[in-house]
Formats: sequence, C-alpha cells, structure tokens
Amino acid sequence: MTAEGGPRRRRAARGHGDELRDEILRAATDLLLESGNATAMSIRSVAERVGVTPPSIYLHFADKDALLDAVCSSYFEALHEHIRGAAVGQPTTLDVLRAQGRAYVRFALDNPGLYRIAAMGEGRPGSDVDEALANAAFVHMRQAVATLMDEGVYAPGDPTVVTLELWAAAHGVAALLISKPYLPFGDVESFTDRVLRAACVGQIVTGSAASDATPSQLLGWLSDRKGMPS
Repeated sequence: MTAEGGPRRRRAARGHGDELRDEILRAATDLLLESGNATAMSIRSVAERVGVTPPSIYLHFADKDALLDAVCSSYFEALHEHIRGAAVGQPTTLDVLRAQGRAYVRFALDNPGLYRIAAMGEGRPGSDVDEALANAAFVHMRQAVATLMDEGVYAPGDPTVVTLELWAAAHGVAALLISKPYLPFGDVESFTDRVLRAACVGQIVTGSAASDATPSQLLGWLSDRKGMPS
C-alpha cells in the first residue's frame, strides 16, 4: 500500500521504463484536462494516479515543469502530423499555407484543453515546448512562406517574420474560438478560412507595395491595378 492508502504499483521490470514514462504522461494529461489548468497538477497527484511513489516520477522527469513540457511536446508532435497531412493534394503553395492554418485551428478546437495549456500559457525560453513548436506548425508554415518567396508570390524578405505574422492570425482565431465560443462567428470553418485567406493574400498586397504605405495608399495601389477609381 502507498502512504496514502492506495495500491502500490509493481516496480517496472527492466526494459519497461518507457512504459512507465508513457503512463506518467497519460496520467498528467488526464489530470490537466480534468482540472483545466496546470496549477492543479502536481507530482504527488500524478504519482497517486499512476500508483507509484513521487520518487518514481523523478526518475523520468526532473520536476513538474519538465513533466508539463513533455505533455505539451506530445501535443505539438501530434499537431505536427496533422499539419503535415494538410498539405497533401493542395494545388498551389498558397493553398498549402491556408490549409496548414486551417489544420492548426481545427486541431486546437479538437483539443481545447491541451491547446490552452500548451499554446496559451506562459512558456520558458529553451524549454522542450519551444523545441516542439519549432518542429511543428512553425516549420511547416515557414517552409511554405519561403517557397512562396522563391516563387515570387511573396516579396523577398525574412520568412520567419512573415510566418510569425501568419501564425499570429491562426493562433488568434484558435484562441478566440476556444475562449469566446459564444461570439457570433457563424460557421466556424468559414470564419477561420476567411481570416486566414485575408492574412495569406494580404501578404501579397503589403509585400508588393511600399513597406511604409498607408491603408489609403494601398487602396489606391490596388485600384490602379484593377483599373478602378481610387
């Protein structure tokens, strides 16, 4: 029996440490989803859920922050696969970029509890979460942006900066739909696509005009190209 009176989990057999680590991650994830915030999860509560002592947790994770990072990293690894699949069958690179943004938002809405913790909480530079972000949505979107620059669709520049702008749009949509679902968005898929289409296509316009152009000047620039009065 454990000190709390619950059943003690059998010591993991040699070579089964990865299984225990997976159990710990699943327990931590369940506790986070049940509570809705990271403060309610502790090493002790995870240990009780798994049926081990707290020192057993520390064999796999240095502290609570490391465990939280691992949970968030697992989320972003799954997001990585989801976004990678979104590019399949898209006719142009611009369509790929839009599809990636839609996939990002859709995955967040399918996993709102984890998205709140992984993407809407405070991060720590250099953490595993930052590393996972660099290997998930950001890398895929940045590659599409860089390709659009190579194709001449987007103006030459720093693809990282442009990707951050587009990612801000996708994250903003996801965060707003999760935190304020009662607002009159209409069809969520259509709302998401309109915002992302405006962001993706808007990069063409702002990149083609002068960098310091005002909104009125941009409107005049567009009107000249359409043969319309400004």
